[in-house]
Amino acid sequence: MAHSTVIRIEIEFAMHPEVGPGKISLLEAIRTSGSLSQAARDLGVSYRHAWLLIDSLKFTFREPVTLATRGGRGGGGVALTRFGESLVVTYRALEREISELAARRLRRINSMIERSEGSLGVRRPLTFKRN
Repeated sequence: MAHSTVIRIEIEFAMHPEVGPGKISLLEAIRTSGSLSQAARDLGVSYRHAWLLIDSLKFTFREPVTLATRGGRGGGGVALTRFGESLVVTYRALEREISELAARRLRRINSMIERSEGSLGVRRPLTFKRN
């Protein structure tokens, strides 16, 4: 049975909030839906939480990652800027490269992970003996 290792990265910029999988997923959901409220619903988070994440990105970078449009006949919306799109693409490429490196480096360690043969592949709990 092949074992997979999941690597999650979070990038912290000096004196600024971090960029990690949550913010990147939100940007991707905005790109897909064209709406912050729909992106929040798609990710199962509150609108306020999504808004705060986007707001924190405003103070992290000199360029905006999203551009809101005013409501009107068709309603307002939000889109990624070129910089926002570049941030998503760069983050996902870095994530992929780090995961590939980790898979190579951790191959031996992964082969030593004990898996039960149960139908759900659940690992046996550790037990400790008391003296």
